[in-house]
Amino acid sequence: MTTIADVAKYTGLSRATVSRVINNYPHVSEQKRELVRQAMMELGYYPNSAAQSLRNQKTGIVAVLVPRLTNPFFTSIIEGLEVIAEKNNLQLLICQTKASKQKELSFLKLLKTKQVDGLIFTAIENEWSKIEPYVDCGPIILCNEYQDDATVPMIKLDQYNGSYMGTKHLIERGYKKIAFCGGGSESGLSLDRKKGFLAALSEAGIKGEDKWMFPFVYNIGDGKKVMKEILAMDDRPTAVFTSSDEVAAGIIKEAKDNNLTVPEDIAVIGFDDQAIAQIIEPEMTTIYQPSEEIGRVTMEVMIELLNNKAQSKMKMIYELPINLVIRKST
Repeated sequence: MTTIADVAKYTGLSRATVSRVINNYPHVSEQKRELVRQAMMELGYYPNSAAQSLRNQKTGIVAVLVPRLTNPFFTSIIEGLEVIAEKNNLQLLICQTKASKQKELSFLKLLKTKQVDGLIFTAIENEWSKIEPYVDCGPIILCNEYQDDATVPMIKLDQYNGSYMGTKHLIERGYKKIAFCGGGSESGLSLDRKKGFLAALSEAGIKGEDKWMFPFVYNIGDGKKVMKEILAMDDRPTAVFTSSDEVAAGIIKEAKDNNLTVPEDIAVIGFDDQAIAQIIEPEMTTIYQPSEEIGRVTMEVMIELLNNKAQSKMKMIYELPINLVIRKST
């Protein structure tokens, strides 16, 4: 295997000079740089990237924590992250937490052990007090998710207003018996969606029914289970607000399988505006979130932090727009 000593011998330069060229040190003439580059090409020598990372204290890698890679919303965020990362010669390490608090903490150790330069949360499972000690290890950004007590940059959407708009739309369509499907975490995102839902009900003088509140609901299978529970009720809701297009799709499918008509028998509204919202029949009313833009803005902020470490502990909030998309499921 070709070594740096072979390159030095081939060029007639010292190993120190060859090393300075490889690590892009200043004060080396362009003539020597070209000589070394040509020798490396002809000898087939490739620098040890791990060793370079140790010397430079940088890996060129950013970890991205995702709860489920099967959720198109998160893959769309990753697409946005990747566009900006590639332009800046950064690589992404995608870490699937499966909503596990322990897995989330284990991935944080990548930052502590300098295996990655920065870390991005697209969802958050632990309390901020468990995460905060890692802030000193490198840049951390909350993307999509947020915590009120977090002390790092956050790229977020107005989840409260999204839920409020969606619920108010159902009320304006004449629905008063409205169920809610949401996540189960104590993150700002989950709490604000529930608060927005309840605020719209309260404004209309409608009492939220505990039996129509469904927590820990995330995917199509969960949506089907919710619809089965609703079908078993004597007093059923006539509309369902969900915090996911996948959940909404599961509810619509199960309703149709049981000879119910959407929205005449039960109206359904999703959240995210994924591709499935336009494919399912009837097409789904939903809350649009600019997922790729969230990713792009997040990576732009991460690059700023990597270049200016002083900003990494600053609580900066970037809020992107969120909109109601009305289709046929309501």
